[in-house]
Amino acid sequence: MSHVKICGLQQPAMVEAIMHLPIDYIGFVFAKSKRQVTSIQAGLMIEVLEGRRAIGLPAPLSVGVFVNPSQAELLSIMKEAKLDVIQLHGQESPELCRWAKDMFPRVEVWKVVSVVALEQVSGSHAAVGMEISGKPAANIMDSTVANSRVSDLLQPYQASVDAFLLDTFDPVYGGGSGKTFAWEAIPPYQAWCREAGLKLIVAGGLVADNVRELLDAYEPDGVDVSSGVETNGVKDIDQIIRFVERVKHRD
Repeated sequence: MSHVKICGLQQPAMVEAIMHLPIDYIGFVFAKSKRQVTSIQAGLMIEVLEGRRAIGLPAPLSVGVFVNPSQAELLSIMKEAKLDVIQLHGQESPELCRWAKDMFPRVEVWKVVSVVALEQVSGSHAAVGMEISGKPAANIMDSTVANSRVSDLLQPYQASVDAFLLDTFDPVYGGGSGKTFAWEAIPPYQAWCREAGLKLIVAGGLVADNVRELLDAYEPDGVDVSSGVETNGVKDIDQIIRFVERVKHRD
């Protein structure tokens, strides 16, 4: 069964409101975004999780979302917010990922790969996506080329991360666009990650009405949602419940 990550939480009250749901990860955005929080705000939400664990109740793991952070920024935030996962959403090098794993040995490191938005893809084959360096894929590729390119893209990070997360490219923030990418691009990433023993998580334009289609077709290790469980830019408990039910209680 796929894991669920609800990203972009900003208030302890909302964290408390969803604790009865089988959510595996909750995400706090430290990068520039309308959902951005400070380390102090994230620390207060993490206290909710730690309080549940202290009395023997289950609680999701916490994920911090960063875009091109410096080592100093990561050190500063980790002092205030004891994250379980560091998600790197920019053009971070394998060396920075390795540094983060070594500096915070109990913390997982996830590297995001941005993929071309669905409306940018035409024809029968999907674009593999983007370089982690941030340069868009130049053309449409067949499966043989896709497999080779994905290997070249991910291999340098293999020993430095615990998971890769596919998200739709956004020219301003890198991700979090609320747009779906061409899911036909998933298989070469999935095959490579399974062979490497790493998790593959999918984000980008997911909502309760389409997440089951994704899971039935590709069975990623996890799904990540933010704007897809919001109403007028605010997290909506009813939408979160619907989304989680679609993931966790598929027929």
